[in-house]
Amino acid sequence: MNTTDLTLTIKTKDYDGGSRSTCVAGIGPLIYYCILLGLGLPVNTLTAIALSRLATRTQKSSYWYLLALTASDILTQVFIVFVGFIVQAAILTRDVQGAFVHTINVLQFTANHASIWVTVLLTIDRYVAICRPLHYRAVSYPERTQKIIGVVFAVSLATGIPFYWWLDVWHEAPTTMDKVLKWLHCFIIYFIPCGIFLVTNSVIIYKLKHSGRPNRRLSKTTAILLAITTVFIVLWAPRTILMIYHLYVASFSQDWRVHLAIDVANMVAMLNTSLNFFLYSFVSKTFRRTVWEVLISCRLPCTPSPRKNGPSDPALKPLRVLHGTSLKEDYRPRAERSHSATGHWIP
Repeated sequence: MNTTDLTLTIKTKDYDGGSRSTCVAGIGPLIYYCILLGLGLPVNTLTAIALSRLATRTQKSSYWYLLALTASDILTQVFIVFVGFIVQAAILTRDVQGAFVHTINVLQFTANHASIWVTVLLTIDRYVAICRPLHYRAVSYPERTQKIIGVVFAVSLATGIPFYWWLDVWHEAPTTMDKVLKWLHCFIIYFIPCGIFLVTNSVIIYKLKHSGRPNRRLSKTTAILLAITTVFIVLWAPRTILMIYHLYVASFSQDWRVHLAIDVANMVAMLNTSLNFFLYSFVSKTFRRTVWEVLISCRLPCTPSPRKNGPSDPALKPLRVLHGTSLKEDYRPRAERSHSATGHWIP
């Protein structure tokens, strides 16, 4: 991810310092990213709250991995969609020079790498749980899971540092550094993760079909994993293919259709950051129930609670009723009321 190839205006200079290639998609991408951000951030925040409750309640490693995935998706939306696409590309519409923009670029790559490799962790976790169940009980517990997630985020930051110079490698005639960074990016964000997804998911499906137990069903977590990885492979394929095509076949300035295609491919890839909530809700009844609990708990503080024991201020309490009197107004005739003054409550 970056603020060069993932922007509404891709700032590619000619080798002789000529004009830049402008976005041919018009205002459409800006509207799309604003809608994506306006929908994705609230949905991912709600997902994070629900998953944190499930992780704390059940102490399952899979929920911690899903929570980390949601957190990395939120970071991706903040640094890439908001800062990269909307602020820098659409609002500023000019080059932002200096170390600041390069640092933001590192954070964009870090969030992107973390999102993908946390999904790899979830895939390995499901593989061990299904194929090595006895070993899984010994190695999978919340403390260990949290440490592994922390290591993955640290490694993601380390792998994002080389892309500090990403903005400097987009030349019309690709240099060696251009090719190294772009191929490194493709392998980190697509080829290696997708290879792991395909191998582990194939083994998981094969194991479930040949487990010897015909009534063994696909668990909710495994179904979520298969859905997440399948959506990722499909949505990120166009951008990866177009990046390689741009590197070896045609540049943005030579063919406006390449520019338009990569704009659309970026939009499709970023859609992946907002779909997980709907996948979880479709597959898991437990997740839907937890989301409903979160929504109810957010609404309750706004509703005044009824008093159970009357007013708490002693000054507002009614005076002690004298013996032989009543708080109710008696509408009976005087003759009947005289016979009832026996020191008891009048019904």
